[in-house]
Amino acid sequence: MIALALGRLRGYLSNIDGWKLIDGLLEVPDTMQRTLGLDGQIRQLAEELVSYPSFLYLGRGIHHPIALEGALKLKELSYIHAEGYAGGEMKHGPIALIDHAMPVVALTPRDASYDRMVANVEEVRARGGRVIVICHEGDAEIARRANHVIAVPPSPDLLAPLVSVLPLQLLAYHIAVLRGCDVDQPRSLAKSVTVE
Repeated sequence: MIALALGRLRGYLSNIDGWKLIDGLLEVPDTMQRTLGLDGQIRQLAEELVSYPSFLYLGRGIHHPIALEGALKLKELSYIHAEGYAGGEMKHGPIALIDHAMPVVALTPRDASYDRMVANVEEVRARGGRVIVICHEGDAEIARRANHVIAVPPSPDLLAPLVSVLPLQLLAYHIAVLRGCDVDQPRSLAKSVTVE
């Protein structure tokens, strides 16, 4: 709400756009609940991916931190090597690692970065990478380019990360459980910060 107020005061956000975001916020709990309903599908996907030794997560713009979060959760819970990258940085190193043994999780919402994320997915496919996309429901264009699709309900661009992070957290959870890891007490991780 503070961000909305500041956006309006500084002239970056119209009243209409502000109200759309507020309406979107009110819908987030239902949208998240629908997304959590994908748990069974995500568990099946985890069964197919559990044996891979490394993962790459890609996102652009507001979804870059979500890619980082997805990789972090997989590392923390399952002890599998995972890295999150901005889609625009893929050609600066990570692309050299992509082959049939490297699953790539791509956050591909229908926002301003969509066409560039589609190009990233195509580059991964051209190198034999296994593509898992987190996309909006009904997105046939990206679905035909992916090996696996997790389709989440659409939401306003600025709120979409609240929804798209859930499948990544569920995927990390299920892979960890399938590997026999203790998801409640991951090794070497403290539940609270005790040192500086």
